[in-house]
This record gives sequence, C-alpha cells and structure tokens, in this order.
Amino acid sequence: MLFRPDQNALRLKSGAHRLCMPYPSVDQFVSAVKQVVLANKKWIPPPGRGTLYIRPILFGSGPILGSLPVPEYTFTVFACPVGRFHQDNAGLNLKIEDKFRRAFPSGTGGVKSITNYSPVWITLAEAKAQGFSDVLFLDAATGKNVEELFASNVFIVKGNVVSTPEISGTILPGVTRKSIIELTRDFGYKVEERVVPVEDLLNAEEVFCTGTAAIVTTIASVTFKETKTEFKTGDKTLAAKLFATLTDIQMGRVEDKKGWTVELTDATTPGLKL
Repeated sequence: MLFRPDQNALRLKSGAHRLCMPYPSVDQFVSAVKQVVLANKKWIPPPGRGTLYIRPILFGSGPILGSLPVPEYTFTVFACPVGRFHQDNAGLNLKIEDKFRRAFPSGTGGVKSITNYSPVWITLAEAKAQGFSDVLFLDAATGKNVEELFASNVFIVKGNVVSTPEISGTILPGVTRKSIIELTRDFGYKVEERVVPVEDLLNAEEVFCTGTAAIVTTIASVTFKETKTEFKTGDKTLAAKLFATLTDIQMGRVEDKKGWTVELTDATTPGLKL
C-alpha cells in the first residue's frame, strides 16, 4: 500500500521548480515508486513491525564549477525497512530553540531540501545531548512564533480548536499534515492554519507533531528558556485517535473512503522482473 504518492510527486515538482531543477511528471514519479516497492517487496516488514520507507531524491551533478544550475540531474528512489521514527511511547520532550533559526521569509523553508536540514543539525545534536527528543524552531522574523520541528509539523489543541502554523514559505507543506487537518475536521474539530505564538503553545492542552516518519506523535513537554511545560498524553488524546485512524487507512485495515492509498500487486507494473 502506498500513501498519497501523487501528493509527494507534486511537492517534489514544486520544490524542484524553486531550485531551478527539472523534475519527473507525476506519472513518472509514481511509476518509479511502484517499481522500487515491488522490487523490494521482500523487505517490507510484517504488519505492526514497521514499514518500507520510500525516499525519492532529485540531485544535480556535472562538470561545472560555477554557482549555477548544473547540466545533469538524476531522479532516484531509495527504499529501507524502518520502525517508528520516535520510539518514546510516553511522548516527546522538546526544546524550543531561541537562538538558531531553521528558515527565513523568501528562503527555501517550504522546500523539502537539504538546505533546511544541514544548517540546524548542530542544534539538534546539542539538544539530544541534553536529553531532548527534538527541537521546535521559532520564526526568523520575530522569534516569537513556533514553526516546526527538525523534520515534522506541529499542532496544538485547546478545547475544540486545533491550530497549526500556516504555510507561508517557511513551513514545509507536509503530506501527513494535510491529511491530519482533513481527519481532524472529520472528527468535528475546528482547524486553524495561522500564526502560532509561543504563548499559545505553552497554554495548549495537547501538542503533537506529524510527518511521514513521525506519523502522529504526542509531545509530552516542551522546555522554553529553562521552563518546562507538560501536556496531555495517553490513549484518550486526539493524537492517539488520529494515529489509529491514519495508520488504519495506510495499512488497509479499514476502507479508504478518501482515495489516499494505492494498492500494489505484481501486475501493477507490467514487464517488471521481480
């Protein structure tokens, strides 16, 4: 079962355009992913033991020294069996980073590019050395609003309202984020995509993050300027309900009424040698 491969293809297309790179069509992208999954089907973990993580990559190369778009590009797809990205079932313990910034207005924060990860590796490494699970970054313009974790989007819950930072060029438009917004509305919650001040997060009842690897993961606490704030965790949280609903759809345990999944068989790609 593939989960929304067309949406990932469209995001790669958008990012490639921003970085002056040619890109595969949606059909080419999805076809490549299908072929890689079928060719590596023996590595798919048993149900409940993990998933086959798919990572499409577009990179440039060629005989050029200038700081210009290169003459050659390669589109490739990797596959690797993985378990849960965040193993702590009790919830994540985040550090709100108030010095380094992950993305800047008019930059590439909205592009799934190495430019958004390598500059803050040192920040993540330092936080983990201090015992934190991950880092929550603030906006570069004011340093007063939360944006996202190192590699996942963030949501806060207060009453019947769920808020998440708006897509404004500095937030990655996560496919899981988009799916969770729709499911949350199906559950009867009001969802706001808006600027989220740090104070709103600290006053939230529940906080969670989303992503391809993170899926839906509860955030148990955040530490901001040495002050630790804790949030609701456990089986009764919205995060737990969303995780169960989303993974049921992804694994084919319930009917996919949204058309998000693509079921594969050996006949999906004629001529493929397995």
